[in-house]
Amino acid sequence: MPNFAVESLSLSHFRSHHVVQIDCDPRPVAIYGGNGAGKTNILEAVSLLSPGRGLRRSSAEEMTRRPEALGWKVSAVLRTQDRLHEIEIWSQNGAARQLRIDGKAATQVMLGRIVRVLWLIPAMDRLWIEGAEGRRRFLDRMTLSFDPNHGEQVLIYEKAMRERNRLLKNQVTDAHWYRAIEGQMAVTGVKIRKAREEALECIHTAQDQAETAFPTAHLTLTNSENIEFSDNSDDFAELLADYRSRDLTTGRTLAGPHRDDLFGVFAAKDVPAKDSSTGEQKALLISLILANGRALKEQTGLPPILLLDEVAAHLDAARRVALYDEICALGAQAWMSGTGPELFEELGDRAQHLLVTEVEGKSKVDLQ
Repeated sequence: MPNFAVESLSLSHFRSHHVVQIDCDPRPVAIYGGNGAGKTNILEAVSLLSPGRGLRRSSAEEMTRRPEALGWKVSAVLRTQDRLHEIEIWSQNGAARQLRIDGKAATQVMLGRIVRVLWLIPAMDRLWIEGAEGRRRFLDRMTLSFDPNHGEQVLIYEKAMRERNRLLKNQVTDAHWYRAIEGQMAVTGVKIRKAREEALECIHTAQDQAETAFPTAHLTLTNSENIEFSDNSDDFAELLADYRSRDLTTGRTLAGPHRDDLFGVFAAKDVPAKDSSTGEQKALLISLILANGRALKEQTGLPPILLLDEVAAHLDAARRVALYDEICALGAQAWMSGTGPELFEELGDRAQHLLVTEVEGKSKVDLQ
């Protein structure tokens, strides 16, 4: 079955890893070992093959191995259908990350056009009960998986918004200074919201059409101002102009996609996700990641790469079996971490198994 798959992964001075070479096939990858051995660091390295700052949202300097602090490099051979891509990502002395694809300098947007990577990490367990920023980021990761240009639109919008906020803080009242900035915000803002709404439609369709052991979530895009946004950029530009006097009072932009939020409901119980139990909230997140994967496979013909950090530890045996069965049915190369091999027994030879240990302050990886 064709899919996105990492065929080899090399780490040099990355986090706890000194020099590591991992050769893979398209099957799921089960990684186990003690706490602090370096399992999540492997998943983080794979997450860098997609646009953005990776699953920990760390700076390049934070990823370098200590105490050397020489810089780091992640290299991968990535298969997409019948084509191989060589990807190199590195940083020297804490400088910004650099990227090469097939030997040529490349941008983050180009990564999104080559591969789709989705992840679920323990830090996301509180997604439904913490601030809107985390949910918006989660939504944008889903949206980016369907629309590789979405991240670039968000960056353009945020840059224009920062310029507008600077004018607001400086109490500039001349409309001439705002028109071009608000026009750019309006054009990109409409694209951002449309892409988010289309992503949610894809997720809902994938949930409705699948038989899954995990609970489904009804997702709604909301905003803090309860504004009904038009899909016409001229209408959005007019809205920004109307809000200008109010925004001058606060010194920041109060209306736009940067104020969006994701409201989730546990469908079977008709209970808001934020009011569900901890276990139910986790199960909803797993369900959404799987639905995202199914929707991508329907759209592109290829399942994404999945990164699931410590996910099995929170599931009973029946749910673990269900998760592994769904991953294998999807045909995804899922990189999963856990503390012991017993968490992955149900996978058997459907997966490749890696043991990660720490030896003299360095992470060691062995194929089992």
